[in-house]
Amino acid sequence: MGSKLYVGGLPYSATESELTTLFAAHGTVESARVITDKFTGQSRGFGFVEMATQDEGKAAITALNGTEMGGRPLTVNEAKPQEPRTGGGGGGRFGGGNDSGGRNRF
Repeated sequence: MGSKLYVGGLPYSATESELTTLFAAHGTVESARVITDKFTGQSRGFGFVEMATQDEGKAAITALNGTEMGGRPLTVNEAKPQEPRTGGGGGGRFGGGNDSGGRNRF
């Protein structure tokens, strides 16, 4: 089983190819992804790298956490599992329903 790593502090110009190259020195990179804003396409300054093994992931964390890329210090650690998202919205005073803002019709 591989190791999924969180990489924070990325320069906004960083590419997935650069991320792959940076981590490849510490093992086999299964995938590298720079997270971007869904509306502008601009990098959000963080990403995820999947290494082939746990040992390679630990080696990459030890070697790269605190180093600089493009003048910015990197934060590299094990990625936490994504929390399930709720449906959100709805209900409440302005989220629908039949609440008329505190004033009764009658």
